[in-house]
Amino acid sequence: MSDVSRQSTVPPELAGERVDKAAAVLFDEFSRAALTGWIQAGALTVDGSQVKPRIKVLGGELLVLKARIEPREDWQAAESVPFDVVYEDDDLLVINKPAGVVVHPGAGNPSGTLVNGLLAHRRALELMPRAGIVHRLDKDTSGLLLVAADLTAHKRLVDALQARKITRAYLALVEGVMVGGRDIDRPIGRDPVRRTLQRVRDDGRPALTRVRVADRYRSHTLIRAELETGRTHQIRVHMSSIGHPLVGDSRYGARGRIPPGADTRLIDVIRGFDRQALHAERLAFDHPRSGEAVSFQAPIPADMAALILALKADTNG
Repeated sequence: MSDVSRQSTVPPELAGERVDKAAAVLFDEFSRAALTGWIQAGALTVDGSQVKPRIKVLGGELLVLKARIEPREDWQAAESVPFDVVYEDDDLLVINKPAGVVVHPGAGNPSGTLVNGLLAHRRALELMPRAGIVHRLDKDTSGLLLVAADLTAHKRLVDALQARKITRAYLALVEGVMVGGRDIDRPIGRDPVRRTLQRVRDDGRPALTRVRVADRYRSHTLIRAELETGRTHQIRVHMSSIGHPLVGDSRYGARGRIPPGADTRLIDVIRGFDRQALHAERLAFDHPRSGEAVSFQAPIPADMAALILALKADTNG
């Protein structure tokens, strides 16, 4: 558990606002949802009295917050899970997640997830929603994930993500030879037939992926993709929608494309690649405490490196 103690006087410019909104301005290190819960529980008072979140302030009132942050995650679920810590301080962690590790526990995955591993690595993360994980990666996508280590950092990083101030750059191998890069601006929503998948649809949520060609091979392309939004399976859906599904991503249309006349070794490498060829290569953002611009990079995992090497050898041979 962790105790929180704050107090502030409502300034004249907030007169007429709801108390939950005023509190969100005065105690901006916490989310409005958390503050509303504390108001309802009586942990955040106005001039010593418990009020409802919708009550309006007049200005000059004293808001006092005395709350206890209860564990969000079950410490008993902590267990050793493979991942590398690229960077860590009091406010955040940057994790390099291997392919095959599920991020959050859920149906069919109660253990062995990144959340379980984070709890074992740093017990204080039990106080954070989803152990502080700010954004997601699919199970079979490797690479960098950002984790907040306290509520203030969590709010600031989530706000930065929503404001598109966090750079998330990916490396991917796709089927087919792309002529050039492009920005894919197509809304994404749930597939009405296959409910576990996503698809481009007119009534979906806005989604923008900036794609640039890094290298070309005889039947494949190495791309770098930068997310402007963070929809589920966004890069996978967008690349499939333009006829260039990710290598190994049979759920989104990959067919195991083989270059004409390829040798046995290349055929084996392509057919043996049994996940989507997607790696979260770079993260860049302003540190939530210092405001300093920071950037992190994760090396290409061995399986993707071997695939790229084989495709290069085939092209140059």
